[in-house]
Amino acid sequence: MSEPRWVSWARRFVLGFLALFTLIPLYAMVSSSLKPLGDVQGTWEWIPTTLTIQPFFDIWETIPLAEYFVNSLVISGSAAILSVVIAIFAAYALSRFQFRGKNFFKLTVLSTQMFPGILFLLPLFLIFVNIGNTTGIVLYGSRLGLIITYLTFSLPFAIWMLAGYIDSIPKELDEAAMVDGTGPFGALIRVVVPAAMPGIVAVGIYSFMTAWGEVLFASVMTDSGTRTLAVGLQEYSTQVQVYWNQVMAASLIVSVPVVAGFLLLQRYLVAGLTAGAVK
Repeated sequence: MSEPRWVSWARRFVLGFLALFTLIPLYAMVSSSLKPLGDVQGTWEWIPTTLTIQPFFDIWETIPLAEYFVNSLVISGSAAILSVVIAIFAAYALSRFQFRGKNFFKLTVLSTQMFPGILFLLPLFLIFVNIGNTTGIVLYGSRLGLIITYLTFSLPFAIWMLAGYIDSIPKELDEAAMVDGTGPFGALIRVVVPAAMPGIVAVGIYSFMTAWGEVLFASVMTDSGTRTLAVGLQEYSTQVQVYWNQVMAASLIVSVPVVAGFLLLQRYLVAGLTAGAVK
């Protein structure tokens, strides 16, 4: 049965409006990054009269953007890798084995998603400071401390998502691998992990994006040597003025890794997020 014509036109209108709603801010960001500072601070012009790429060179000199970029890349990449590795083993155990406290563990992992992140800010700060004072292991103001912080956010979701994905993989594959002489660990590495690759990629992207754009904890848990991009962009604002063209140029640079990764791994992300929806 074909749908009425007005439904088709209504859908086109809504999709067109949403596309316009998304593209206008992007156009404003790109055009502002290509304007001299005086043109950005003055009356807004939809069609720039003067274009320049100088802001894309100035952003590296106004603040240590390269250092912040490296910090964000190391912290986000490490948090994503650790989250994926830990989640694989935890999800495999939840999906394939029966053990005492399994339901309690699943409930505990799920319950962590009920609380806002800011609730953990002060406890984590006090824990990191006390660990540093007691053991000498520096967590506050270090990359390691921020990696551990981001793991507390991404790991519960990663475990639940991968557990659901592994549930959709037939157990007969594990049993066939064990018949061939491998153990549970070998079955996980040789059979389950390749079959669950879309879910693993989706978890990795989610963990990376969560850490890459986080501001609150990065503002408190870092110092001048470990500052990330999300916090470092604030330094384009001084007591005298705001370098809006450089802010927009830096924002575009910051968005490149996330957008590029999403476009390259989009098919894995969609497959991973929809796995298990239909049995």
